[in-house]
Amino acid sequence: MYKSRLFLLLGLVMAFTACKKEDSDAVTPALEALTFTNLAAPGDVIDRTTGQVTQTNPFIYFSFEKGTTVSASENWDIGFKGTTLIFNSGVSGSGQGGAVIKTGTFDELTEAPESTEFRQDTNSEFAVPTGSDNGWYNYSGPPTFLITPIAGRIIMVKTFDGKYAKVEVLSYYKDAPTQPNALSDQSATYTFRYMYQADGSRTLK
Repeated sequence: MYKSRLFLLLGLVMAFTACKKEDSDAVTPALEALTFTNLAAPGDVIDRTTGQVTQTNPFIYFSFEKGTTVSASENWDIGFKGTTLIFNSGVSGSGQGGAVIKTGTFDELTEAPESTEFRQDTNSEFAVPTGSDNGWYNYSGPPTFLITPIAGRIIMVKTFDGKYAKVEVLSYYKDAPTQPNALSDQSATYTFRYMYQADGSRTLK
């Protein structure tokens, strides 16, 4: 009888330990913030005298799932061209995407907004507005002519398939110089960091 009780006790301890291990294994690991450097996405070439476009350049598309640029025919999430950002939805694509700018730090904003808050690109306005101080950047004008990301502007993104990511543009110039020179540094060359949630939840931390 004593041995039977001992074996039963040992069995219960082993089962409890196994359950605890399964619970530990089930803990969702923290997401990783990744940085992508030097994504070159030149805008259209414009004749400064006439204001006419003399060369039309394509958008450069990026997939958060793949962590790299992709072609327009693939499942892309965000497109870059000059200072303009587009998302795979609305007039820009056939996906379920969208975006909305939130104010805060990259680390503080740990949850994507409700689905209803996301905006889609339309013929009259992009989800992330263009123009100085309207969206993610400030344009200084003369004499420096600098495009500078606005601190605390985080782009929350709904991906082409309805998942979530957050993006912070760190630099608009090649190699992300600390003190960029718009007259000598290559512009429209993005460095940004992002976090992508693959499980479909709104958790971004």
